[in-house]
Amino acid sequence: MEHKLWTLLNELKSSSYDWVELSYDVSPDTHHWEGYNDLEMYEILTFDKEKVSAREYKLVSQYGTHIDPPGHFIRGGRTLDQLDIKEMIYPLCIIDVSDKANSNPDYAMTVSDIKIWEAEHGPLPEGCFVAMRTDWYKRKGETYFNRDESGDCHYPGWSLESLEYLCDVRNIAAIGHEPPDTDPAINNKTALWAGELYYLGKDKYQIELLRNLDKLPPTGAIIFCTFPKVIDAPGFTARCFAITPN
Repeated sequence: MEHKLWTLLNELKSSSYDWVELSYDVSPDTHHWEGYNDLEMYEILTFDKEKVSAREYKLVSQYGTHIDPPGHFIRGGRTLDQLDIKEMIYPLCIIDVSDKANSNPDYAMTVSDIKIWEAEHGPLPEGCFVAMRTDWYKRKGETYFNRDESGDCHYPGWSLESLEYLCDVRNIAAIGHEPPDTDPAINNKTALWAGELYYLGKDKYQIELLRNLDKLPPTGAIIFCTFPKVIDAPGFTARCFAITPN
């Protein structure tokens, strides 16, 4: 029996394509904002007693790799159940600023960075997912939040101007990044969540705490962002992956 979609799926699962995991494992050790509790797990049914396994998990909506819909920051903004299923898959474009983030942990993606990328790869297509590669996911333990002696965090993010360019000039569909916030941590000391408030106010979602972006090309891949359809949810842990020709 021949079906076009089945044939396409078989091709995508062939050795001609790589499937790249973009999400962290979920455990009590998974990166998350310090104001949130660690994951908790309770055995409800066990093989020893009931002959079946069932567990209760307690975790915050923004835990590990997660989606922030508009309703995370915008009162009345769309929540997870209001996102269309077609918004879970997009062409993926990756802008690499890892060298700059490595030398300056407070680095903010600039419009110039985007235009340099576009000079090589062409204009960002309307309706694409733009990911900022910083290689921040390679940091372990305390180096991830990168606190100084005063306790202030230092990690990279997007500048407000870069987000304005992506939304107002290129009309991209979604963004993603490896650090835990849209804005560089240092920016929140002077303009709290300025980039995130602007961006989520454009009725678009973002994925935070991505990983393995260095295993993908700047263009040509497709990203899948999956999450449960929870009523009125301002976010949730997400399983994201990408498919790319090898």
